[in-house]
This record gives sequence, C-alpha cells and structure tokens, in this order.
Amino acid sequence: MGTGMLALPEIEVLRRNLEKEVVGRRVKGAEIRPGSNAMKMIPRHGRRKEFQELLEGAKIQRADRMGTRLVLELDNLHALVFSLGSTARLLKTSASDELEAHTHVVISFTIGGQLRLLDVKRTGEVFVARQDELKALPGMADFALDPLESSLTWHHFSQMLEQKDRPMKALLLDGTFITGLGDVYSDEILFGAGLRHDHPSGGLSSQDVRRLYRTLTEILFDALKARGTSTPESEFVDLYGQAGTYQLELKVFGRNGESCRRCRHEILREKIEDVWAYFCPHCQA
Repeated sequence: MGTGMLALPEIEVLRRNLEKEVVGRRVKGAEIRPGSNAMKMIPRHGRRKEFQELLEGAKIQRADRMGTRLVLELDNLHALVFSLGSTARLLKTSASDELEAHTHVVISFTIGGQLRLLDVKRTGEVFVARQDELKALPGMADFALDPLESSLTWHHFSQMLEQKDRPMKALLLDGTFITGLGDVYSDEILFGAGLRHDHPSGGLSSQDVRRLYRTLTEILFDALKARGTSTPESEFVDLYGQAGTYQLELKVFGRNGESCRRCRHEILREKIEDVWAYFCPHCQA
C-alpha cells in the first residue's frame, strides 16, 4: 500500500460521514458523466444503464466497510461499493453546486443533495453487486486483520507475527497481513513502538509485541479522532471537502533531515523493499 493510497483511518472517516449523510436516503438517479474516462470508473459494468438501473429507486440502509472499500447496502439486496485508490474523492454536495473537474459519477437523492465521485487519475472504482456475492468478487476477499474492528488480543497478534519473517515496515504494509496502514501510519507506529523498519518480524520480544500492539491501536484511533491525515501525496478530504489534521502530529513521516521531537537526533530516510521508511536512529535503535 503506497504513500498516496488512502489508509484505514481516512476510509473510516468517510464511512462515518456516509452513515450520517446518506443512510436512509433513496436514490433518485445515477449519472455516469459523458466520455470514456468516466466509464473507466465502472469497469465491472459494461453499460452505464446497467449501473444506473441497479441504483435508481434503491434506499441506502447501511454504510459499511470491507477493509479499505466502502460498502453502501441497499434495500434491493445489492450494495454500492467504492474503492478509492490513491486519487479518488467522495463529496456530499448540493445539486446546484458547480461540478468540479474530474467528476465521473453523480448520485442524486429524492430529498435533495448529491454524492459525487471525483478522480483525477482514475485510480478508483465504483460498482453495484449483490450483497451475498461481494466476498466472492475479485479484489473483495479480505482476510487481513482490521485493527479498527477486530477484538484481537496481543497474544494472538504475537502468534501472527511469529508466522512471518519479514522486515517490520514491509510486513505492516502487507495488505494480506493487516488492512490499510500505508506508509504514513506504518512509520509512525514503528517510531511509537521503538522498532526499526528493518527489524525482523519474527525476532520480536513479548515486550516489543505488547508495545507494537498498543501503539498501533492508539495511533489509528488518534488519527481517526483527527479526521485522518492529509498529505501532499494523498490530499485527503472528508465527505464535506475538509482536510484531516493528523499530519500535524506526525513524528517521523516526511520529516527526514529534521530533528526528532523526542531526542533531537536527525530523522533519516531509507529504502526498504522499494518503499521509503522514515525513522529516528536513536529512538528506534
């Protein structure tokens, strides 16, 4: 999961926004904007009409999440699924608001208001599918640990780590092991736990595991309270177009060459398995 990809806290911020703003609303119409670019956002549907007919008249019953994919359950046994990639944005707007550039999908509601999907580079995807078939669809089977939902104990977490033998940064970025940490949170978690990015995951002490588990949970929930992290790479905004604020709390990510806020040593940056890792060589010795 690269730097620009939206991570778990940002996706959960949007899920909560959707729960507040669109659950209980009925879809009046769905528009796939003219041009071939917009069709690239619905690759699982061969025609605009197919996508539109599955949505029109349906009532949104629940806003859920499958990993980093947003799932709006409908009263017609289908679900509207958003995978936002690295550049897609979801905005709740008025029907009278001017359409921004790169708006590809517009969903209108019977009592007013719209949900708009914007994507500069078309890295996202949206589709409608039967709820009972979602997990069987390509890209939808997600058996990784979801730290915002799971009641996983640190002991089980330790057993999971023992089964792996990879550098810690690489493991935390592995979407088959844990959902949606991304570059930002993986670096911040390792700093908080006092672990280097290249520390082998199979060589952690029980104290290391406890500290890592506690830090992981604390940082993700703190980021959620701050409405996510908005970096120049992700440019994350919530459903109302507002940026998050957790970037103001970052200790190491993006701060190479600056002084560590804890020990005043210089923050360094190294590549590991084709991704950059930011760390303090003193606090993460």
